[in-house]
Amino acid sequence: MTGRPARSTVPAVDVPSGRPAEVPTPAPGDARLTRLSLNQKTTERWSVAEAVAGCVRAGLPAIGLWREPVRQIGVPAAARLVADAGLRVSSLCRGGFLTAADPVLRRRALDDNRRAVDEAAELAAACLVMVVGGLPEGSRDLAGARHRMAEGIAELVPYAAERGVRLALEPMHPIFCADRGVLSTLGQALDLAERFPAERVGVVVDTFHVWWDPDVLGQIDRARGRIAGFQVCDWITPLPPDALLSRGMMGDGHIDFPLLRRAVERAGYTGDVEVEIFNADVWAADPDDVVSTLARRYVTHVLPD
Repeated sequence: MTGRPARSTVPAVDVPSGRPAEVPTPAPGDARLTRLSLNQKTTERWSVAEAVAGCVRAGLPAIGLWREPVRQIGVPAAARLVADAGLRVSSLCRGGFLTAADPVLRRRALDDNRRAVDEAAELAAACLVMVVGGLPEGSRDLAGARHRMAEGIAELVPYAAERGVRLALEPMHPIFCADRGVLSTLGQALDLAERFPAERVGVVVDTFHVWWDPDVLGQIDRARGRIAGFQVCDWITPLPPDALLSRGMMGDGHIDFPLLRRAVERAGYTGDVEVEIFNADVWAADPDDVVSTLARRYVTHVLPD
């Protein structure tokens, strides 16, 4: 693996904010980085090999992978890259999209999810993130979509269990209910997850999606033993035209990260903390600078009590 060496000095500015860096960049081996994971989407331009190398340079011990770039090099090659680098796979994204009413489309979705389970097993991913899907095109039957989605999860659980893969339901902010996720609150996700053993079906606590919920702390407490992943990024305003790209670097928005981190830790979560950012300015920046910035922002805005 080649590339620039890890930097341990403060660059002129953070990205994408352009503000002076608040603290020095944690160097590889810094104990504060022992649970920090780079979700591959945060460095959109990097291939799997480049993202793995970037994690190694920065001293990050884990990576969250996406199926599309993994498929570009093949699952066995991706698994070898990660293992040879000594990294953990904090998650594989994504399975789901199980709301289709058409029988043919539904069968295709289930088949694709079984492939996703197989990929997660081969990558030794801590969980397979399930973005459950929105309303079928032209539909207004939200209850029906949720029912079909729950049936799909129930059909997949035995298959995932046989392969040792934990499904992780990700509730999404209500602005994505129509097109991406009919599970809109952590409480809804837990209602479904609790139908199955905790080691088989858990939930993802993504700060971007749950921070607004007035019952989020109570639901995180309820999720004890069910939290399969903890993802962080900030909610920035004003929202861009594409709301999907409204995730910001920690500290650039409105989320109280220590509050939510303490809550998931009180609920027993000891796994990786994955930084997942969809943001056009972040994607346009130098990926090494992005990783350095997220490491600084993590120790400054997520870890402090």
